Amino acid sequence: MTATKKRLKIVAAAILTLLLLVYLYKAVRVSAGGMPSFSAGEEVQARWPPTESSLQRSLQMAYEEQSSMIREQKEELQRTREHLAQLEEQIRSLQTSTPRKYQKVKYLNYKNRKRILITGGAGFVGSHLVDDLMVQGHEVIVVDNFFTGRKRNVEHWLGHENFELIHHDIVNPLFIEIDEIYHLASPASPPHYMYNPVKTIKTNTMGTINVLGLAKRVMAKVLIASTSEVYGDPTVHPQPETYWGHVNPIGPRACYDEGKRVSETLSYAYAKQEKVQVRVARIFNTYGPRMHMNDGRVVSNFILQALRNETITVYGNGKQTRSFQYVSDLVDGLIALMSSNYTQPVNLGNPVEQTIGEFAQIIKKQVGGPSVIRQTKAMEDDPQRRKPDITRARHYLQWEPKVPLETGLQRTIAYFRNELARSDRFQESSNKYFDTP
Repeated sequence: MTATKKRLKIVAAAILTLLLLVYLYKAVRVSAGGMPSFSAGEEVQARWPPTESSLQRSLQMAYEEQSSMIREQKEELQRTREHLAQLEEQIRSLQTSTPRKYQKVKYLNYKNRKRILITGGAGFVGSHLVDDLMVQGHEVIVVDNFFTGRKRNVEHWLGHENFELIHHDIVNPLFIEIDEIYHLASPASPPHYMYNPVKTIKTNTMGTINVLGLAKRVMAKVLIASTSEVYGDPTVHPQPETYWGHVNPIGPRACYDEGKRVSETLSYAYAKQEKVQVRVARIFNTYGPRMHMNDGRVVSNFILQALRNETITVYGNGKQTRSFQYVSDLVDGLIALMSSNYTQPVNLGNPVEQTIGEFAQIIKKQVGGPSVIRQTKAMEDDPQRRKPDITRARHYLQWEPKVPLETGLQRTIAYFRNELARSDRFQESSNKYFDTP
């Protein structure tokens, strides 16, 4: 019995010694920066406490696998984005290196070719004027601050050797060498010129001073684009150039009306004092492709409302009248006035008069659809009658409008329909990138 106890004591001592050695060995490994090695099963046991069930461990492992997959997908998405950016850059470089196709341009020698500056040349009227002068073979320089103008209106000429586009506000001086100037820079629709009336006045006063100063320095001929708004709410009908106007100088439209009247005054002051060759065109309501879709004027308002099947809103009783000319007719008149020797103001407009109510019916008929016409509150200082007397234009310029209203409206409606479709496509594409679940 004693021997057995001795043997048990020896075995117990040996086991304790062995456990102590193992503990010391692990302690030395850890203090030296190492970690005890485990088998696969021991590693799983080390990650989760032994109290966790097998179901919990399997869920945890599935979660980690899913997280790893998401990380891999994010990395793949990032690589795809970088690849797309590289492809876009390659496409842009190919586009810049590929020769562009331009409309056929007439060749003019250096004696007949003119350098022509168009302020506001990226706008509605200005861009059509650019097209005509480019086709004639002249060098055209467009200056625009893109407040209402758009680069899209003249992008088809970008890169042409006869065309130059300068992003500049004509309220600041400009120093270039030119032969003729068409000064069209100014917002022309009520919402745009009322948005910043002080800026509108500065454009039509300081901007005109800068243009006339440039014309004086380089001895260039300058055409000032005035407006029928200088007649205000006229008491004479139709309006001849000799009529002095009926304008409210402190009304909501005064920033544009009086700004253009001062612009005319400045032009003739420079003509008298500095011998600058000036031409003044008083432009009546004009419509056509490239009109700003949200310019707030009657043509764009009615066409958009009809195309969208919305209510066509007529301000006031609809008895007020307007005269609408197509943009190509206006451009012909501007070029004819610049080429003439006549120096007094000239009305450029269509003498065919329409009431706003009649015009709304014409738009509704051409567009079709379920839109209804509804009258609403009249606008403040809205002219009641507007019809040009174009006797001067006929006599001195041999000019009068040629495009019938129906033909011009068909072209304009087709343009607006394409713009709306383009806007819808852009909206759909935007939703793909910006919409969230």
